[in-house]
Amino acid sequence: MSELGNILKEAREAKGLSLDELQSITKIQKRYLMGIEDGNYSIMPGKFYVRAFIKQYAEAVGLDPDQLFEQYKSEIPTTYNEELPEQLSRVQSRKSLSPETSKILNVLPKILIVIFIIGAVALVWYLIVKNAGDDSGQTANTNKSQPIVEEPAGSTNDPAANNTSESDAPAQEKTADEKPKPEPPAQELTVASNNGSNTVYELKNADRFVIKIVSLGQTWVGLSNGSGKSIFAETLVKGKNENRTEDLTAETEAVINIGRATETEIYVNDQKLEYAVSPQDDMTQLITIKFVK
Repeated sequence: MSELGNILKEAREAKGLSLDELQSITKIQKRYLMGIEDGNYSIMPGKFYVRAFIKQYAEAVGLDPDQLFEQYKSEIPTTYNEELPEQLSRVQSRKSLSPETSKILNVLPKILIVIFIIGAVALVWYLIVKNAGDDSGQTANTNKSQPIVEEPAGSTNDPAANNTSESDAPAQEKTADEKPKPEPPAQELTVASNNGSNTVYELKNADRFVIKIVSLGQTWVGLSNGSGKSIFAETLVKGKNENRTEDLTAETEAVINIGRATETEIYVNDQKLEYAVSPQDDMTQLITIKFVK
């Protein structure tokens, strides 16, 4: 073991570092660290790395590498710089081009120039042919004479005569082109939801909202709008005040509270409302009609 290696080893052990731990810190292989401690520089990958590895080792164990280099310069190989030119010469030799590659690079610009000239000539030839074809087509169109149209005997260019013939056309031909107006969609009164005796209907495709309630005997009926404002609440009796009609077109919702559904009929814009729940099953019902304008 060399004196320098002994100092480095003592500093490592003083810090409580093993060679494996020092290898993890310096990223230097363990066998090279052991070579430094033993003074065996021959196992290094090259003399160029000796000084670098010693410097990293010293810094890792807290020693001044410059002081060590000065103190033990006789132990450290003085020819560690000799490999640098040698390595550089190897890199340059690898980068040098082979004769065949050099020939190809010399010829390549000439090939590209020839291809460019051929492409330019082809483009000029195409433009000349195209322009010549366009000029010949224009000349042919210019030299064409206008066709002479002979009018049949008895024909006239009088606008009045033409207007007379058009006015004599049957009215059926004019009306045939007129499209029939589409019929407005039929009113829809459908069940939107049902929960026990409470049923919600939706009124669609209608431009008015008129409700008529008819009593077939004696029934109590209450009518209010969507805001809860009461419109009427009374008992309807057949033969006396057996029906009640209200125009709710300005409203968006109507709520009808029926005391005896078996004796009550409801009409919406003259369309009879079909109970979602049979009046025989539930005589007291709450009907809500939403007017979808």
